[in-house]
Amino acid sequence: MDNDDKPIGTILNRRKVLAALGLGGLAGVGGLLGQKADAQNTLPSCIVRPALTEGPYFVDVQLNRSDIRSDPTSGIVKAGVPLSLRFVVSRVSASGCTPLPGAMVDIWQCDAQGLYSGVQDRFADTRGQKWLRGHQITDAQGVAQFTTIYPGWYPGRTVHIHFKIRYQNRDFTSQLFFDDALSDRIFANPPYAKSGTRTRNANDGIYRNGGSQLLLNLTQSGSGYAATFDIGLNL
Repeated sequence: MDNDDKPIGTILNRRKVLAALGLGGLAGVGGLLGQKADAQNTLPSCIVRPALTEGPYFVDVQLNRSDIRSDPTSGIVKAGVPLSLRFVVSRVSASGCTPLPGAMVDIWQCDAQGLYSGVQDRFADTRGQKWLRGHQITDAQGVAQFTTIYPGWYPGRTVHIHFKIRYQNRDFTSQLFFDDALSDRIFANPPYAKSGTRTRNANDGIYRNGGSQLLLNLTQSGSGYAATFDIGLNL
């Protein structure tokens, strides 16, 4: 990331939301994606997303791919419950949320046992490996699609996936979170099962800074799950 990268897409308070949409007289918050707020006091849901810390495991691998499960050098494919993750990226303006094409969406995450590729830490040395990392460029509808696995966990953090959106030398970084009850069921089986005490959402210091607005709504999809995540950037 360049040193002059600028933040975009930070969470807006009620006054800024209304000002961005030209709706200073409305009282309500929450509502319909891609539409201007109406008399029912609704606002586009795409804008209510907080930025969160990048963390220590970001590696700018510049790996343009939709399926991030494998290592491009060794061909090793990380095992886990399949997860189809669809980002819908929008631009916030006075007319509401409109699709933002041409944005780079990066995701990176740990594997089923809580390890990241491309780093050395107290758990492992995976330098040179690139599994569970990659980016896509949003299409004309602002969509970037990934195939990955349900992430595992490691001590001190709740279950999460990191993401970064870059657009015209600007940068927005945050994290996605998962329902604890679903994680309990998935982690009871291989390749996730392991000893130790997992940090839950309510006890995660990063989740407490807005994680409920970054919680994925998963639906069953074949042998795995699928989710769509809407986010608007205040450019």
